Amino acid sequence: MRADRVFAYGAAAGLLGDLLLGDPRRGHPVAAFGRAAAAVERTLWRDHRGWGALHTAVCVGGATGLAVLASRRVRSSPTASIALTAAATWSVVGGTSLGREARAIGGALAAGDLAVARERLPHLCGRDPQALDADGVARAVVESVAENTSDAVVGALVWGAVAGVPGLVAFRAVNTLDAMVGHKSPRYRRYGWASARLDDLAGWPGARLTAVLAAVAGPDPRGALRAWRADARRHPSPNAGPVEASFAGTLGVRLGGTLAYGGRVEHRPVLNGTGRAVDVHDIERAVRLSRRVGWLALGASATARILLGRTGRASSTRKGRTA
Repeated sequence: MRADRVFAYGAAAGLLGDLLLGDPRRGHPVAAFGRAAAAVERTLWRDHRGWGALHTAVCVGGATGLAVLASRRVRSSPTASIALTAAATWSVVGGTSLGREARAIGGALAAGDLAVARERLPHLCGRDPQALDADGVARAVVESVAENTSDAVVGALVWGAVAGVPGLVAFRAVNTLDAMVGHKSPRYRRYGWASARLDDLAGWPGARLTAVLAAVAGPDPRGALRAWRADARRHPSPNAGPVEASFAGTLGVRLGGTLAYGGRVEHRPVLNGTGRAVDVHDIERAVRLSRRVGWLALGASATARILLGRTGRASSTRKGRTA
């Protein structure tokens, strides 16, 4: 069986597994990678970009190398290759857990229990929950759903289409490292620089595809494109900007503004300034949009993989005739 079909079948099975089962409750491969990366950090940490770059190379290179070896071991068996692709996809995507956490916070807000909503918010994003009122929590959830649709689903599928199981694993490794050391705290401003920049590069295509698909799948495609063009570049993140702006525009809400991370207050530009303020009901709308975007991303990635395969076979045929 051709590699393009292996990816399509395996990725679909993995995404379905995530839909039905969510993340593994025990022995999650991403958690295991995080523990290994933390151990490497304890050995290598210096307040220096070069040591941080070495940490990134060791962690991402090690995870990707294991994925390459596993892929080679099963490539002679289409069934085993599909099973490996499905397992890798299920392990690296997190759309169902994202939706569950967002809905749990939305349920607490709908019940008027702001304390519970604040308590659960750190499971979803790094905001300071005590600084947020109910509307602020709802806005943080919608923004996190938008950004993590790219980081936890679409970006992985894009790199899976490019490089199969190693692409899936490499993207998740890069994204996980960025979450661990890529923020601008005093400890990681230099050491995490390489991880943060690599995450920006790896996330670029998935973020743009997410923004496009949010416009296609959402209730207001023109609003999504308008907000993306007008506001995305003003966001401090080159990848979160297009995604959040597109979600804001298609949902008809305002995102961005003042927020706090780790005691540090940031004043971010408003995305889709003509929209209304976010309320609790928009959380469910964002979750449903995220799920539609994920399935569309599967179709787009599988199609791209098939087209890449055809291009490669046609090139090989031409070279053979020339020879």
